[in-house]
Amino acid sequence: MAGPTLRQLQFLVAIEETAHFRRAAERVGVTQPSLSAQIQNLEDTLGVALVERGRGGVRLTQVGREVVLRARRILDDVQSLVDFAGTARDGVVGTIRLGAKATLGPYLLPHVVGALHAAHPDLRIYIREDAPRLLEQDLARGEHDVILTQLPVTGADYTTARLFREPLLLALPADHPLLDKEVLRPRDLAGEQVLSLSPAYHLHDQITAICQQTGAQLARDYEGTSLDALRQMVGMGMGITFLPALYVRSEIEGRGAEVVVRRLSGAPIARSVGLVWRTRAGRTGANLQIAQVIRDVVRARWPELVVES
Repeated sequence: MAGPTLRQLQFLVAIEETAHFRRAAERVGVTQPSLSAQIQNLEDTLGVALVERGRGGVRLTQVGREVVLRARRILDDVQSLVDFAGTARDGVVGTIRLGAKATLGPYLLPHVVGALHAAHPDLRIYIREDAPRLLEQDLARGEHDVILTQLPVTGADYTTARLFREPLLLALPADHPLLDKEVLRPRDLAGEQVLSLSPAYHLHDQITAICQQTGAQLARDYEGTSLDALRQMVGMGMGITFLPALYVRSEIEGRGAEVVVRRLSGAPIARSVGLVWRTRAGRTGANLQIAQVIRDVVRARWPELVVES
């Protein structure tokens, strides 16, 4: 048996609030005969009398008053559902599973999460850090809703929101002879031993390309598992490397002189960072809003980063 419709419940609530069929009909935007017929159908469906009709107007029966209480709760819940769906469509509620690359997340996200919560208090973010290649695999399997990673990430089923370009800075031991030069040029790296992360990280590919362009030697006997490990190896004089600017700001600047960072002259060396998600996942609105909050935080906090859109 079909149950009451939401429209019928709205009609009944309007009658309770106006105590008059005509005024109730005007409120809900139907004719009085149509409203009366729908109330009769509602009574037939429930098998009880809901209203008392008389010359002095209309009033609810005892059962009718109880039904109205429940009808209001139902209508409130439905409106809440509609509001939630509309907000979710615009992307500011629910839980988002965010995968972040380990060489980026710890130095960016602590400054971003608070801003996201302030902008979208109904948004919850579950964060998991990993190597970029693993993040991409987990994104494809549906284990992440969106990943924060180095670009590009290829795939026809993905949508990308570019966030910023982050400079890569040359890190050298404090006693390295190259620090005697006022200006460091790419050709000055020829023959230098350059440390890198493992191939699971995009940074490995980027450092490999730099070595090929400058004549530097990629250290094959050591592959770091973290930026901290690279910094420590540089401090021990095992070689030089390139470190992202956010990491340098967080972990090197103002923390002693074992490692010194310098910029190479010429075209800036940088990595492009963005959010990537499955296009069919239906959370483009959410991810675009998250992307904009990240851009705003970066623009305000790190002027050396180039914000992209």
